[in-house]
Amino acid sequence: MKTNSLDFDAQALREKILDLAMRGKLVPQDPNDESASVLLEKIKAEKAELIKEKKIKKTKPLPPITDDEKPFDIPDSWEWVRLGDVGNWAAGATPSRKHPEYYGGNIPWLKTGDLNDDVVEDTTEKITKLGVENSSVKINKPGNVLIAMYGATIGKLGIVGNKELVTNQACCGCTPFNGVYNWYLFYYLFASRKRLIDLGSGGAQPNISKQKIENFSFPLPPLSEQSRIAAKIAQLFALLRKVESSTQQYAKLQTLLKSKVLDLAMRGKLVKQDPNDEPASELLKKIKAEKAELIKEKKIKKTKPLPPITDDEKPFDIPDSWEWVRLGDLTAPVEYAMADGPFGSNLKKTDYTLDPEVRIIQLSNIGENGWKDQNVKYTTFEHLKSIQRSEVFPGNIVIAKMMPAGRAIIVPNKDKKYVLSSDAVKFIPDTHIYKDFLIYAINSNTYRDQVNEKLQGTTRPRTSLKKLKNFLIPLPPFDEQKRIVTKTFDLFNMIG
Repeated sequence: MKTNSLDFDAQALREKILDLAMRGKLVPQDPNDESASVLLEKIKAEKAELIKEKKIKKTKPLPPITDDEKPFDIPDSWEWVRLGDVGNWAAGATPSRKHPEYYGGNIPWLKTGDLNDDVVEDTTEKITKLGVENSSVKINKPGNVLIAMYGATIGKLGIVGNKELVTNQACCGCTPFNGVYNWYLFYYLFASRKRLIDLGSGGAQPNISKQKIENFSFPLPPLSEQSRIAAKIAQLFALLRKVESSTQQYAKLQTLLKSKVLDLAMRGKLVKQDPNDEPASELLKKIKAEKAELIKEKKIKKTKPLPPITDDEKPFDIPDSWEWVRLGDLTAPVEYAMADGPFGSNLKKTDYTLDPEVRIIQLSNIGENGWKDQNVKYTTFEHLKSIQRSEVFPGNIVIAKMMPAGRAIIVPNKDKKYVLSSDAVKFIPDTHIYKDFLIYAINSNTYRDQVNEKLQGTTRPRTSLKKLKNFLIPLPPFDEQKRIVTKTFDLFNMIG
């Protein structure tokens, strides 16, 4: 855990807590506790009595647990059993939709989407008493443990709250026998979710059947220890939630502070102006003069000039030594200094290769804090020849066209070659501009607000190469750009 930024992996900690708990290592054993072997005999006696009273059906005895089925060692006072040994399991059903009178009542009817890995107090749909009487739904009493058996929610859990409910056929409910603490059972299922999901079968509709659940191995501690384990897990999980909440609040504060730093930087209020600095207007003259010379020498093509900046476009005042400039006017004097990625058939999945040839820069690589080395995909050196304009080099700036549009990173020097995906734009800045300043400027609200104001589309809002070229950047003198970067970097490190 990095204490300076409160970065920590809460999910990994939860998994570790559960792992220790289910191995008998989270709370100490008490030699005065009645052992699980004695408890198991009581459970068997209770089950036999319930069968005798015809409250539950007699089932074929489950086979003994083999050593191969025991995933880890447990304390001597515990016993390995099967889930079917510790509770009565029953799947639900769906009343016929042909009978509208079965629906709209006051009996909660749970679908697996209602499961929340916690206490379930209500459901999105209700059925009537007729719906219960005319279908094979089973009543789940308060405290019953629920688990999803099918599809996308497989392994999702719940505990029935204060009101009885019924479930559909994709959910299995367990009424634990006396001597089995429902929250301990819940946490064990939670800890075993991956193993349970791995039992699933059925291709497009994976499922863990009631039979598979009943046959699943279960480490049974003494009843008092079950209670102590569940209480300790609940206590530690509550602490984790508090830390998570604090972490999220701190992360929001960090983002706010960094945004404020960039805002001050872009307004010329982060560092002092130096009257000895060459003004930004001279920088722009040099850039224009060099491009004009290269055009004259036919080394680069003449491009259509970007429109002059009007006073109405300037979002705020800047120091006299600064200039408002369009991003597209700050490109290096090279071909395709600002270009977007290939579209449509120019880069398809069939063009991908498993060989580490040309790395495709995707939206997922454009992180909030720079390059994110994930979702690795490559195309071939041969295919790059047909999309040469979209080639990117280490040190180039890449800007996202969507999600969130306008975010920029500097490409690292780690892969052999790079090419853009269709959702990004490359930007090669002129050498008269300090690249690190441009990254800060593009990622500031000054630039991003302009991007967000002119996004197009609803489901996947995006910007375009043309718009990114035309949005404004406040440009300081070159030496002041460097001072701003140094100050911003120092403040960002302090913020974390």
